[in-house]
Amino acid sequence: MDVDEAEREHEQERVAEEHAAIPANVVHKAVLKQGREELARTSSALAWSGVAGGLSVSLSFLAEALLRSHVPDQPWAPLVTKLGYPVGFLVLVLGRQQLFTENTLTAVLPLLEDKSWATFAQVARLWAVVLVANLTGIHLAAWFYAATPVVEAPVRLAMHAIGTEVFGGDFLTVLVKGIVAGWLIALVVWLKAAVDHAEFAAIVVPTYLVGLGAFSHIVVGSVEVLFLVMRGSLPWFAYFSQFFVPALIGNCLGGVLLVAALNHAQVVSGKE
Repeated sequence: MDVDEAEREHEQERVAEEHAAIPANVVHKAVLKQGREELARTSSALAWSGVAGGLSVSLSFLAEALLRSHVPDQPWAPLVTKLGYPVGFLVLVLGRQQLFTENTLTAVLPLLEDKSWATFAQVARLWAVVLVANLTGIHLAAWFYAATPVVEAPVRLAMHAIGTEVFGGDFLTVLVKGIVAGWLIALVVWLKAAVDHAEFAAIVVPTYLVGLGAFSHIVVGSVEVLFLVMRGSLPWFAYFSQFFVPALIGNCLGGVLLVAALNHAQVVSGKE
C-alpha cells in the first residue's frame, strides 16, 4: 500500500468515525456523570432550580392554550395546538433547570452503578426536593393564570378545557398514561446525550408526543389540573387522589424501568 492510499484510507476512517453513532456505553457514561453531579448539588440549589423548572414548564400549558384559542375546533386541531406543549420543556432543558421526571433517569443510573444505602439516600433526597420544588412552581403558575388578568377570556376558556381533558381519566388510565409520559420524558435525557447537533429535536419530538397522546405528566399535567382547582371547579382532594398519585406512580415506573433500568442493562450486558 503506497503512502497516498494509506492516507486516503486513514481519512476515510476518520470521516466514518465522525459520522458514526455515539455508542450506548458512551451515552450511559455521559448521563451517569450528569446524575452524579446532580446528586452532589446542595438541597437549596436543587430547590431553587426546581421552582424555576416548575414555572418554566408551565409555559407548555400557556402556549397550548394560546394556540387553542386561535385554532378552529376541528379534528386536526390537536396536531397544531399540541405544538405548544414542548415550549416549557425547551425553556427548562436549555435553561438547565430541574425537572422531576428527568431525574427518574439521571439520578437512578448512579444508584444502579452503586447499589448502596448512601446512594439511595442521595436519590431520595434529590427526588423529594425537586418534586416539591416543581410543585411549588406550578402551584404559583396555576394561581397566576387562574386568578390574575394575565390571559384573556378565550385563553382562560381554553385552559379550562385542557384541564378538564387532562383530569378526565380514571386512576388506572392516568397511571398507564403516566408510564408512557415518564418513558418519553426520560428518553429526552438519553437522546440529548446521544446527539451532537440535534438537541432541539431530541427535546421537541418526545414532548410533542406526550402532549399529542394526552399522556399524564406529573408536572405539566398538575398545572393544567390545578388551574381547575384555583378556579374553584375541582376540589383539592380530587386532584391529589385522581391525578397526582397515579401520574406520579406511572412517571416513576416509565422513567426508572423503561429507560434507566433497560439502558443500564444493555450497557452492563455488553461488558460481559
